[in-house]
Amino acid sequence: MSLPVLSALAAGPTPSPSPSTTGRVAPTLQDAQESATNAASWVEENWSTWLAIGLRVLLIVVIAAILRVAVRRAITKLIDRMNRTVQAVDGTALGGLLVNAERRRQRSQAIGSVLRSVASFVIMGTAALMILGTFEINLAPLLASAGVAGVAIGFGARNLVTDFLSGVFMILEDQYGVGDTIDAGVASGEVIEVGLRVTKLRGDNGEIWYVRNGEVKRIGNLSQGWATAGVDVTVRASEDLDQVQSVLNEVAEAMSKEEPWNERLWGPIEILGLDSVLLDSMVVRVSAKTMPGKALSVERELRWRIKRAFDQADIRIVGGVAADAEEEPADPSEGVAAPSAHANPTSPQSLAAAPIVPAPSSPGPNK
Repeated sequence: MSLPVLSALAAGPTPSPSPSTTGRVAPTLQDAQESATNAASWVEENWSTWLAIGLRVLLIVVIAAILRVAVRRAITKLIDRMNRTVQAVDGTALGGLLVNAERRRQRSQAIGSVLRSVASFVIMGTAALMILGTFEINLAPLLASAGVAGVAIGFGARNLVTDFLSGVFMILEDQYGVGDTIDAGVASGEVIEVGLRVTKLRGDNGEIWYVRNGEVKRIGNLSQGWATAGVDVTVRASEDLDQVQSVLNEVAEAMSKEEPWNERLWGPIEILGLDSVLLDSMVVRVSAKTMPGKALSVERELRWRIKRAFDQADIRIVGGVAADAEEEPADPSEGVAAPSAHANPTSPQSLAAAPIVPAPSSPGPNK
């Protein structure tokens, strides 16, 4: 045997390769070079596309942010201008008292918040759709799903949408605000909170009414502009009209100069004249323009003063539309009964009604 064969036999059997090393081939330098070449070529082929997409997305985001800031600033300036503007009513100076500073501030904040939220939603939503379109994402299924969902929500929550839209228009048109006394048809009272869906009212007895804005069909605001205080004074038809007018003028002049009535009265107390003339009474109408919500207190104070002044001037106030007939002195004979025939003891009626008296018996012969 040759020497190489003998050395191989002496060394023993050749060990078999392990299973872990048989299936795994170590990457060679040539494989790494090929992978790097492929990656470089892919980047070289697509870098311009990805760069264009990135620049487009960045441009959309920047434009949307700038537009959002510009629109919000424009809305803020518009609301501030509305807040500073005071419109007159009928060319008088009462326009500045229609809405006080606190009311204008609350209204401007509510309007500004709604408009800014709507503007931000529209701008950012449009930007998001444009970014998705830049990545070549098919927006048709998304828009179709959104449309179906919007229709379903619209049918299911139509009352909610109606309340929300009604609340938005109520705030924009300044129909009422916190602190106003309104008559909403379904309820009336003082407004304590104005929301986009519900308005809270406090009634005369302290109860709180929650009125949905979509249910309000008409609104009577008793706190805007001015109010009218009217008092009807009913006196006898025989009273002197000149004296009545003179006493009313004195009451009106004295009340207009005293506090706090001089601030609550926004005009002179006017005597409008005879409102009605009846057979036994006449009604004199007195009217005054007052602060909003102060008409009732002015009417009560005016009635109080008129009654005291009429008592001092000996002018009688009669009640009701038609006065009762004047009282005549009572007839003393009304309480006396009619004369009766039985009162005379010699009258035939009295004799007929007299009892029969038995005759006395005569004495006997033995007595």
